[in-house]
Amino acid sequence: MERWQNKLAVVTGASSGIGAACSRAMIAAGLRVVALARREKKLKELSESLPSNLKQNLIARRCDVSKEEQVISTFDWIQRELGGADVLLNNAGITRETELVAARNTQKLRDVIDTNLMGVIWCTREVFHNFKSRNTEGHVFIVNSIAGHQVLNFIGVLPSFNIYPATKFAITAITETYRQEFQLHTNKVRVTGICPGAVNTNIFPEEIHFYVKNMARLQPSNIADAILYALRTPPNVQIHEITIKPMGEIF
Repeated sequence: MERWQNKLAVVTGASSGIGAACSRAMIAAGLRVVALARREKKLKELSESLPSNLKQNLIARRCDVSKEEQVISTFDWIQRELGGADVLLNNAGITRETELVAARNTQKLRDVIDTNLMGVIWCTREVFHNFKSRNTEGHVFIVNSIAGHQVLNFIGVLPSFNIYPATKFAITAITETYRQEFQLHTNKVRVTGICPGAVNTNIFPEEIHFYVKNMARLQPSNIADAILYALRTPPNVQIHEITIKPMGEIF
């Protein structure tokens, strides 16, 4: 991790779960972190959870990645005020309880698409220009899902995941597209997709928690370990995708 000491990482969806765990882990490993989320109160709680000597290495900023204008202004601010990012963790993701065929559910579907898919596209585009303007190496992480490789069949067990698997399948394709596009540029940028199984987070709506509470699940810290592993690899190594499942997972 020596080459990442005091480098700047941007983490989306940093207020809880995987994002919060990864922010803590990267700060403990010597990076500074810009923690982005919609919930400023939760970002403050994240800051307060850090050891007193590390609090200054967390920079909290409100940003809804489903809003392109907020993403652009945030990365402009990061470039202007902090010198630009070196690592991006695209972690923000949501689900909504509905069915694709449900009546008048357009806003629920758009919310998922704009956060899970467009948010990744906008953040990665902006951070890439942070990298390119300084001709520096960089590393982009995208939290995908095993649902990005198979549509999990929970008929009669769980409510429909509707548009969520489609956004994650798109992320699988986008991760490979980034790998190819990054090679067209002289500055070395790596991309790594992280595909967890079920994780103990609050991504599931309250209505679904009843169904998943006894399911084998990973802890957010397990995902943070995978992020640090990929960061530690030499610059010539492309860790393209890591799949992580809890022992005893049913799918």
